[in-house]
Amino acid sequence: MEIYIWLFICICNFNGLVSGAGLKWVRVNVPQYRVPGETAQLQCEYDLGNDTLYSVKWYKDHEEFYRFVPKERPQSNWFEVDGIHVDMSRSDSKRVVIRPIDWKSTGIFRCEVSAEAPSFASAQSEAKMEVVALPTENPVISGVEDEYQIGDEINLNCTAGKSHPASILHWYINEQQIQKQDALISYPDEQHSRGLVSSVLGLKFKLGNHHFRGGSMRVKCVASMTPLLYESDRESVVHTKSLPLREALLLVKSFGSRNEFNIASFLFAAIYLLT
Repeated sequence: MEIYIWLFICICNFNGLVSGAGLKWVRVNVPQYRVPGETAQLQCEYDLGNDTLYSVKWYKDHEEFYRFVPKERPQSNWFEVDGIHVDMSRSDSKRVVIRPIDWKSTGIFRCEVSAEAPSFASAQSEAKMEVVALPTENPVISGVEDEYQIGDEINLNCTAGKSHPASILHWYINEQQIQKQDALISYPDEQHSRGLVSSVLGLKFKLGNHHFRGGSMRVKCVASMTPLLYESDRESVVHTKSLPLREALLLVKSFGSRNEFNIASFLFAAIYLLT
């Protein structure tokens, strides 16, 4: 009977909810994104109901790094975990402040709340924080020729600005995203200092009359920063936050006789910063 009751409590607590008049729920509020050197405030809200708090424990990727126990002296303690430096002067039973943030601070943060006897109930909730560095430069299109003719092969590379994690690149022709994998060439990310990387994506296709609208063709490379977001059916909810898009645009114009085309290309660098 005791084993059955304990398993039942664990199943209820897995979603951050507990039935009964005691501990009812736990939910966390964790910043989605932070950059190195910033401060992150993690919040753990809970409803004890008629229960008395026994402990609040924080974990990063299953490693405990902070504990608050009202009956102990001192009430709070923190433990060495990669990427975690707790500001004890600003941390308590419902808040943990981490500073400074570094690359190793990325992870899933879980708050576990436990009640005193007689219920011994516990509940937990978690969310992910991603440490990012946004690119400061627009993507660069390389491999552009001075002139093209119908039937020529266009072979371009797009290199994103330095970031962490790597930017996601997409090619567009006349505002239509290129979906054909045989036209896209994937390259390894370029590694830079301080953990920054630049993603590279190639584009290769033969130039045809159908590519031109009103005598010109727009070739665009878009770099987006979309760190992996943690989604869960647990109590915590991660909301999508828009991050900047950067673009580079290549404009190819056609001119010449009806039966023969000469095509000039114009490269526009640092065209857009969309926020």
